[in-house]
Amino acid sequence: MASFRTIDDLGDLTGKKVLLRSDLNVPVQDGRVSDKTRLTATAPTIKDLLAKGATVLVLSHFDRPKGKRVPEMSLKPIAPALGEVLGMDVAFVDDCVGAEAEAAVAALPAGSVAVLENTRFHAGEEKNDAELAQGMARLGDIFVNDAFSAAHRAHASTEALARVLPAYAGRSMEKELTALENGLGNPERPVAAVVGGAKVSSKLDVLTNLVGKVDHLIIGGGMANTFLAARGVSVGKSLCEHDLAETALSILAKADEAGCTVHLPYDVVVAKEFKANAENRVVNVHEVGEDEMILDVGPAAVEALGDVLKVCKTVVWNGPLGAFEIAPFDRATVALAKTAAALTQGGSLTSVAGGGDTVAALNHAGVSQDFTFISTAGGAFLEWMEGKALPGVEALKN
Repeated sequence: MASFRTIDDLGDLTGKKVLLRSDLNVPVQDGRVSDKTRLTATAPTIKDLLAKGATVLVLSHFDRPKGKRVPEMSLKPIAPALGEVLGMDVAFVDDCVGAEAEAAVAALPAGSVAVLENTRFHAGEEKNDAELAQGMARLGDIFVNDAFSAAHRAHASTEALARVLPAYAGRSMEKELTALENGLGNPERPVAAVVGGAKVSSKLDVLTNLVGKVDHLIIGGGMANTFLAARGVSVGKSLCEHDLAETALSILAKADEAGCTVHLPYDVVVAKEFKANAENRVVNVHEVGEDEMILDVGPAAVEALGDVLKVCKTVVWNGPLGAFEIAPFDRATVALAKTAAALTQGGSLTSVAGGGDTVAALNHAGVSQDFTFISTAGGAFLEWMEGKALPGVEALKN
């Protein structure tokens, strides 16, 4: 994975200014940052750059101001919060391009950190405008990208800027790319993928890409119902995209050709209503009543899936197996997550997971700390699972 340069390739940076693209798009309530996870994630990069003598100028988007100055979408409140994480004063510069920004940056003491104003206040940001990137480049000498979560977008501060200045991956980006390479790029085999979630339609590209790359594909969540129905199983009132039966069958055929084993549940948990602690029963998939809906994978199937993970060296996970938000339909997700975590801790499995629902499900199972790597990047992680090239990553390659 040495196709891109990292901070380790940078020498002494005394007197140099580094434009650091981070993801500071954090939740703010009443002018205060309510979750500092992303700030903490980019802190090691900032500290390493400071240790090399650099002045660090942090670029980020925030929300969707659509190319206009929207005061409530300013990054100003983020500067003190980042300062708390770093244990030092962090300045704020009222723009990320132009004469005033250049003057403010020139006045910064060497070795300091400043947050520049929201890149999306400029319409050229989302258009990947070369001129805007040139303007940003005038503020610094080197570009470091630490925002994997924004890497699937070709924007001025993620893609164009990397072509104007010498470009390097930050620590968070490096960690993410290394983990992803170990997950699907060049993984230890056998590899299993767990794909769950409500709809096949939202994960069509993921499923199509994975059957050619993994040895075992475990399908759960509402999308499993679509595959079961395509195979002639009656799924009652379950969430199911009946119009995608042909597509589901073609994915199964591709898996067959590629030598990938697809695992669909053979016992399931059903209920007549979708609510917490609804009356439910465990049945074989061929025994789902017309007035029932499948809300989770059954215990026998989960045990078998655990056995699959035991013979695998790598697992990539995206999406829950059932309606994990409501008990008791979280059982399958929690059980399989705990098995994956135990195997990871035991040293026999590399586990990489990502996507919003997945992170929530693994937190719910209490195993987030026990996976090899959990990506907090939603869209970028999904596009990586789809096998797509990510513009922000491609721009970092030599």
